[in-house]
Amino acid sequence: MRAVVQRVTHAKVTVDGQVTGEIGAGLMILICAMQGDSETQADQLAAKIAKLRIFKDDADKMNLSVRDIGGACLVVSQFTLAADLRGNRPGFSTAAPPTEAQRLYEYFTARLREEGLPTANGIFGADMDVELVNQGPVTIWMDTAT
Repeated sequence: MRAVVQRVTHAKVTVDGQVTGEIGAGLMILICAMQGDSETQADQLAAKIAKLRIFKDDADKMNLSVRDIGGACLVVSQFTLAADLRGNRPGFSTAAPPTEAQRLYEYFTARLREEGLPTANGIFGADMDVELVNQGPVTIWMDTAT
């Protein structure tokens, strides 16, 4: 699985003018299931993100996790993270098929909740407007294949 994780002061996702997910301080997570991914990759990624220490402590060092600060996660599916950029028009053939991708997206979200993290979502496969304030900025790219 691939993810882009951003430390945010707040974030929200809107579909057809309706807010479907919104958080305050925490993590904006764009997630993509790749071909061949399974629950194992989702488990690994959720556990890693829950423990990722990218929030500042009292000494101004990135030493705290989203759980440590009482933050939340906003998870949005984004198959374009699978982009193959060999040409001028990206290809997405390495992304998991939609049915499997949705299943793993929902499973990943459930795993974050099991890690004790309040979690909001976009709508899988929808055209979404995502708004966020990236604090730092801090943006981390993660891939379970590497």
